[in-house]
Amino acid sequence: MMSDEPKDFRGQYLAGKDLSGQDLRHADLRWANLTGANLTGANLTGADLHGADLTGVNLRGANLHGADLTEANLTAADLTGADLTDADLDDANLTGANLTRSNLRRAYLSDANLTAADLIGADLTDANLTGANLRWANLTRSNLRRANLYGANLTGANLRWASLTSANLRRANLTGANLTDANLSWANLTGAIGYTRRSKDE
Repeated sequence: MMSDEPKDFRGQYLAGKDLSGQDLRHADLRWANLTGANLTGANLTGADLHGADLTGVNLRGANLHGADLTEANLTAADLTGADLTDADLDDANLTGANLTRSNLRRAYLSDANLTAADLIGADLTDANLTGANLRWANLTRSNLRRANLYGANLTGANLRWASLTSANLRRANLTGANLTDANLSWANLTGAIGYTRRSKDE
């Protein structure tokens, strides 16, 4: 009889493994090395990936709902269309990651590094991005309604056609950011750096 106990891969070397479509719900993958692994469409709901090395991993369409990715290394990872609803990505490294059309509703991204990340069409409704580094990130057409971007670094970010309705941008750095056609209705821009309020934003 097969066990329903969550799989334990803590600290294991799984670099380059093909784990596409695998059922890894609530799996323990803390500090595991998954560099370049294929996790396309895998079910990682509630999985513990704290501190895991996911550099260049393929997580297209994966289910990471409620997963713990704190301090994980997701540099250049492909998360296109992934479900990261309620996921914890505090202090995670997402430099150059592809998060196009990903679902990050209510995700925790405090102090996460999203430098040059691709977030085109991503849903970040109610996400916590306090102190996050979003330099040169592509947030075109992204949904950031009610997102908390307090103190976030958005230097040079592309926010064209993004929805920032009711977003908290207090003390955020918007130097050189592209806000063409962005919706900033009711956004809190108190103390924001590098931003001049336009009449249509009132």
